[in-house]
Amino acid sequence: MRRSAPVGSGLLALVLAGPAAPAQTPGRSEPDAIALTLFLIGDAGQPAKRGEPVLISLRRELALAGARAAVAFLGDNLYPAGLPPPDHRDRKEMERRLDALVDATKGSGAQAVFVPGNHDWQKSGKDGWEAVKREELHLEARGGPTVSFEPSGGCPGPELIDISDRLRLVALDTQWWLHAHARPEDPSSACETDSEAEVLASLRAALAAAGGRDVVVLSHHPFVSGGPHGGRFTLRQHLFPLTDAKRGLWLPLPLIGSIYPKSRESGASPQDQASREYRHMRESLARAAADHPPLAWAAGHEHALQVIESPDWGRVLVSGTGSFGHTSHVENVPGSLYRASRAGYMRIDFLRDGTRRLGVIEVAKDGSSRESFAKLLE
Repeated sequence: MRRSAPVGSGLLALVLAGPAAPAQTPGRSEPDAIALTLFLIGDAGQPAKRGEPVLISLRRELALAGARAAVAFLGDNLYPAGLPPPDHRDRKEMERRLDALVDATKGSGAQAVFVPGNHDWQKSGKDGWEAVKREELHLEARGGPTVSFEPSGGCPGPELIDISDRLRLVALDTQWWLHAHARPEDPSSACETDSEAEVLASLRAALAAAGGRDVVVLSHHPFVSGGPHGGRFTLRQHLFPLTDAKRGLWLPLPLIGSIYPKSRESGASPQDQASREYRHMRESLARAAADHPPLAWAAGHEHALQVIESPDWGRVLVSGTGSFGHTSHVENVPGSLYRASRAGYMRIDFLRDGTRRLGVIEVAKDGSSRESFAKLLE
């Protein structure tokens, strides 16, 4: 497994976005009190051409945090279907979208880690493995030594990134578990781990050997969610299902319209938590982490912001609104502390006194932002 060098003096910040802060929240720490800051931002792969508001806000935060920060992009770094071959008619626009993400971090001194999602795997398509390899090459060439794509080469991971003596990031490619087409597998791949048994054994070892470090697991697919991938749909989606494909297409399709959400609730898509493939993946990973649970499982996939302390799955942070206006319906699930269908990202400050503070950052259309939720992480 590759290990990245420590970031600056060890400040890692994680930022999420969401609604108004509760009456009693821990106040923001002075910069000198923060050892590291980790920023979590997912599903950022459709940035606006004339300045993406979420990236404007992130760039501003990174300018303050500097080399004491790291940024984790939690998959679906490129919509709609990953990076096409060089001769494809959409290649230039797809490169622009990736470059916008990288450029938001460049010059700050922060380390940026990109993990892949299903859209990076050509929206689960036949050319998915080649698409993620193309994306990796482009991102790392654009970003240089401060940018990495983890796990590399379409491998499932886990990949370890020890940011400092305070924090270990463990990157997983959860799409590898769900992908129905070519992927690196034993015995023909060059991946260090290329079977489910090897992935799970390596994850157990990564968590057990973290020492005094906090561990945040980075992936695209969350264990639990109150959004459509978790089987939560609105009445609008049952009556006017075409609005999911195109806003303003208010064609009523009662009864017929319910076929789509009902099929997803029953697990028709591997990208939904009700599916056999998804359930097998999350249950396997959760069992592997049972003896040494991480500080948090961080993911995107749902276009919402969610902080969940689940009795079944642990602390799940869903930060999937990295593109302004790209949001979806979200409801409470057991353990929900916060949820919002708003653009933004999350931030975890690792303080010098040993405490950790989570903040959720909500971003407005003009790029301005506010903290809408905060919590000390025990």
